[in-house]
Amino acid sequence: MQDREILVGVTGGIAAYKTADLVSKLVQAGAKVTVAMTEAATKFVGPTTFEALTNRPVYRSMFQPVEHPQGEHIGLARRAELYVVAPATADFIASAASGRAESLVTTLALTVTCPILVAPAMNTEMWNKPPVQRNLKQLEEDGLHIIQPGDGWLSCGQIGPGRMAEPAELLQRIRELLHVAT
Repeated sequence: MQDREILVGVTGGIAAYKTADLVSKLVQAGAKVTVAMTEAATKFVGPTTFEALTNRPVYRSMFQPVEHPQGEHIGLARRAELYVVAPATADFIASAASGRAESLVTTLALTVTCPILVAPAMNTEMWNKPPVQRNLKQLEEDGLHIIQPGDGWLSCGQIGPGRMAEPAELLQRIRELLHVAT
């Protein structure tokens, strides 16, 4: 994955801790990783964690002219070879399925031209709701790649579907989407 540009969107779920591990593995594999976070995501893992792992700034706003005068949603989208949203909350999935641009993370889903990989993570009851499944189906019809969550222990104390895919599983799928040999 040497020098491949990967954009990672982090939304507000406890599984964000797994995303930190994924980002670390991507960087160790030689990828150049940039992270965008929703405000809710910063309540689970701080931006400083991702800045330390990537040696790059973390983006949280479309109006944060740190690097791109036309807006972060344009500059970040142009250089990305793959956009990974992990964890992808029910809110992100609904916003993306309906084309809403409510945060930098959802806006990037509209502006990138590269493949998008979505890693859902949520409570079992949420995962099983018809609107969530309908929105996921819409994302697939729109050409986004979905990596199904696993069954297992969830932070809410339940055991069932909704657990975000493990970093190693995500890393393998990323390699496949970028056509990088393992």
